[in-house]
Amino acid sequence: MPLFFILLLVSYLLGNIYIFVRGLQALGQISFIFKWGYGLSYWAGAFMLFAIFALRSSRQIPFSIGQVLFHIGSGWLVFTLYMVIFLSITDLVKVFNSSFQYGFVISLLLTSGLLVYGYIRYQHPEKQVFNIHINKPLINKDRLKIVAISDWHLGLGTGIKKLKKDVDRINAENPDLIIIGGDLIDNSIIPVIDRQMDRELNRLHATMGIYMAPGNHEYISGIGACTDFINKTQIKLLKDSIVTLPCGLQIIGRDDRQNRNRLSVRDLTRLTDKSRPVVLIDHQPVELAATEATGVVDIQFSGHTHNGQVFPLSLLAGYLFDISYGYEKRGNTNFYVSSGFSLWGPPFRIGTCSEFVIFECSFIE
Repeated sequence: MPLFFILLLVSYLLGNIYIFVRGLQALGQISFIFKWGYGLSYWAGAFMLFAIFALRSSRQIPFSIGQVLFHIGSGWLVFTLYMVIFLSITDLVKVFNSSFQYGFVISLLLTSGLLVYGYIRYQHPEKQVFNIHINKPLINKDRLKIVAISDWHLGLGTGIKKLKKDVDRINAENPDLIIIGGDLIDNSIIPVIDRQMDRELNRLHATMGIYMAPGNHEYISGIGACTDFINKTQIKLLKDSIVTLPCGLQIIGRDDRQNRNRLSVRDLTRLTDKSRPVVLIDHQPVELAATEATGVVDIQFSGHTHNGQVFPLSLLAGYLFDISYGYEKRGNTNFYVSSGFSLWGPPFRIGTCSEFVIFECSFIE
């Protein structure tokens, strides 16, 4: 197991021990049985995180129950993060003011309020609109409306009800083209198949089609099974391949970094017509300088980062990625890194947003 995940696991366990002990102290002189009940309930929630990953492909648990357990288990990560932050602050205050009380209660209320806010924010994705001029011509067209989404993470986290609402949001925009920047599937393809989510995906409508590049979660869920599922939909999966639309627009779908033998951007762009517009879908926003250096790619759309999902992890995402979120033009290339239509794991957006992106593209005649 990589060192990062070992450190993450140790931090998670130590954080929960800290919260649990402070909770016991806050309970004070209550009955032994009540304290045992608190202990069992607390650690059931804390260890739910491990259970949901062990059972993510199981068909023995009904979907509705599995979804509740998934949200509790994954949500406990964010609960732990904010409880540790607030408890550390209140404990520091107590060092300088020994009469200060109710640190645990204050921390619990603040954390609960943030989680409610974060859940509501997650449920209401924002629409981001960008007007982009490309100095290349199309055939018999001078404008295109592209809806770009990434990181849908369909499965126990993003269920069928949210999927229906999301499809309605996209269709309401009447796009010419839809591009999906990877991680359509979450941690397992099983609940996606069982809930027949392909039916909802087949309600998506774009006059020029729907194109997608794989993300790392397609590999986590099994790239073969995910490919078979996507082939049941109208989505065209591009893995190190290029499609040229009748209007002349070229879409490159680059395989994810999970495939260490994937083609380079330079190799892929060598197969394009340099005089026509090029859109690159590459799930992880890495090797941006290589894309810019080709001088060929007009738009690169990526996801993966989720912009950290919650503060202060958004700061970490900003440190790890050259562009962790948003729009930036470098050379001839318009880069956009999306924070994601949905998210992985905890259903909260705190200091970030769920979003879908609209590129209003104009071209020279």
